[in-house]
Amino acid sequence: MLEMNQSILEVKGVGEKVAEQLASMNIYQTNDILEYFPYRYDIYEEKPLQELIHDEKVTIKGKVIYDPSLHFFGKQKSRLNFTVEVEGVAVKAIMFNRAFAKKQIHQGQDITLTGKWDAHRLQITVSKYKLGETEEDNSITPIYSLKGEMTSYKFQKLLKQVLESHEDDIKEFLPVSYLESYKLPTRKEAIKTMHFPKNRVALKHARRRFIYEEFLLFQLKMQLLRKIHRESTKGNAQAYRKEEVHRFIASLPFTLTDAQQKTLNEILKDMKSAYRMNRLLQGDVGSGKTAVAAICLYAAVTANKQGALMVPTEILAEQHYQSFQSMLEGRANIALLTGSVKGKKRKELTNRIENQEIDIVIGTHALIQEDVLFKDLGLAIVDEQHRFGVAQRRTLRDKGLDPDVLFMTATPIPRTLAITTFGDMDVSVIDQLPSGRKTIETLWVKENMFERILDFIHERVKQGEQAYIISPLIEESDKLDIQNAVDLHHQLLTYYDNQIEVGLMHGRLSAAEKDEVMRDFADNKVKILVSTTVVEVGVNVPNATVMVIYDAERFGLSQLHQLRGRVGRGEKQSYCILIAEPKGEVGKERMRIMAETNDGFELSEQDLQLRGPGDFFGRKQSGMPEFKVADMVHDYRALETARQDAQKIVENNLLQTEGYKHLKEMLSEEGALLEKLD
Repeated sequence: MLEMNQSILEVKGVGEKVAEQLASMNIYQTNDILEYFPYRYDIYEEKPLQELIHDEKVTIKGKVIYDPSLHFFGKQKSRLNFTVEVEGVAVKAIMFNRAFAKKQIHQGQDITLTGKWDAHRLQITVSKYKLGETEEDNSITPIYSLKGEMTSYKFQKLLKQVLESHEDDIKEFLPVSYLESYKLPTRKEAIKTMHFPKNRVALKHARRRFIYEEFLLFQLKMQLLRKIHRESTKGNAQAYRKEEVHRFIASLPFTLTDAQQKTLNEILKDMKSAYRMNRLLQGDVGSGKTAVAAICLYAAVTANKQGALMVPTEILAEQHYQSFQSMLEGRANIALLTGSVKGKKRKELTNRIENQEIDIVIGTHALIQEDVLFKDLGLAIVDEQHRFGVAQRRTLRDKGLDPDVLFMTATPIPRTLAITTFGDMDVSVIDQLPSGRKTIETLWVKENMFERILDFIHERVKQGEQAYIISPLIEESDKLDIQNAVDLHHQLLTYYDNQIEVGLMHGRLSAAEKDEVMRDFADNKVKILVSTTVVEVGVNVPNATVMVIYDAERFGLSQLHQLRGRVGRGEKQSYCILIAEPKGEVGKERMRIMAETNDGFELSEQDLQLRGPGDFFGRKQSGMPEFKVADMVHDYRALETARQDAQKIVENNLLQTEGYKHLKEMLSEEGALLEKLD
């Protein structure tokens, strides 16, 4: 008997050519073919005639009343007509381009037909037929993603052969208690059922088995990584002065929300512990993440450590610098380090950082240049963390002797996605907005309202307010009929007859040009800013009260919410106007949801359901796992269960016990991880 990981060439009937075809499907060994599951199943379930739905794919069983008649038309095209008695009713059957079936189908035969049902004509357009009564139930047909000359018949024949010769080699690695507790089939039963399902119930349980298995293995790797991160960085405890931190909080001109207080406690607890913090702080736009960041950085200063805050843009760095200067006046030495700080001035600043004359450094990616050395970096905070690459984030972390690291994002990430994407991190959520904030009024209108919108903006500008107008593209596209930023800018200049200062910003401007435009807008020199989505993560302009988003159906819900969050930052009532004429129901539903919902987390859950996870992070950039069976959106309950189980296994060191030895073997590809924990 062959081993499970034998080359596929060892299988009878597999030569170089077939092996090449299988290799294009990433099948190299016998276990690869067994785990190459169907991507969907065609389920042919017989139903009574009265339950059949017009225009749907159905399966019916009956008796052929007359021999078929065959007609030819066009170039080598044919139509076969015959009548079948089903439940005492005469049903017409039509079959295209299968002239050979005339010799197979005869009067009086039992036949099972699958195809598209026409309820008005009592007619079925046949896609598949089966003659006679058969005991074998083929009502579920697996559909595989096959390449090249590999056919479904050939592939299933190979599968059957491998399964018959390797059936007893399929090892179970889930502990018995898990199989019993979750009523899961064994691995051997589940593999057989996935490829040759007997019925829908068995298939459902086999899929449940693999969904849980995939999530558990992934979460175990995440939890092991997390444990290594923690245990490899002992001695990082920051003995911050509690009383001074409390005095600082009391001096702030606002009261922390319960959510801010909760997340602050979680972060400070991490900073006090002997292990290095690796935490994600997510909070909706305007939820007060900056205040929490300032308190944590000050706590590091009271522990005689240094702090660093890295943000994506220079103007954002400047705003944080001014904000921190105001909050921490007299309590800490704060410096601003961006690409604009050059020459002698930069050298002086980096010397002061290295000598710990500077307590907190706020800056852009300039913070991770080689010449920036910290004497004792205790806390590194990365704002809008998905804007920086993994290597950039790691470089900042390595600037200190294992500093605590806090990643922040204003993109509300659904819990399911946060668990999967940031499985090796702790996640804190600020899910509450400060009291007194006015809700942004959101309206969905059609393009014929554009002039009325421009008049409304004119009125707001007269009141001393400002507006954003967002467009999806920079220049004209032949493929998409989208109003673009450049045209919009010209249109507004003409409409307002140069009476109002209109600015233009897009992704093709240099960093310096973008900063200049944003500064003019922040300083109220520019009244209306026409922009692409580069303002999504932008500066705080409390005076901006109107956000107009052109072709809003082109954006995801989370992105629309981020853009909406650019206004409503002051005391005045703010408005978000969505100009959209979506064609499909999904697009219309998204516009309705946006107009009715201001909660970013609720929107992100809806977006995940409507668009899938790719909208939040590019798959390649995020390192998001590719599961064969599991779907983290629809199977989120199994994901949460697997996470809890993995946490329990790692925390209680169960992989070293007898009942979990096969699970440990399954993780052997992560050998380096396991060795570190042995």
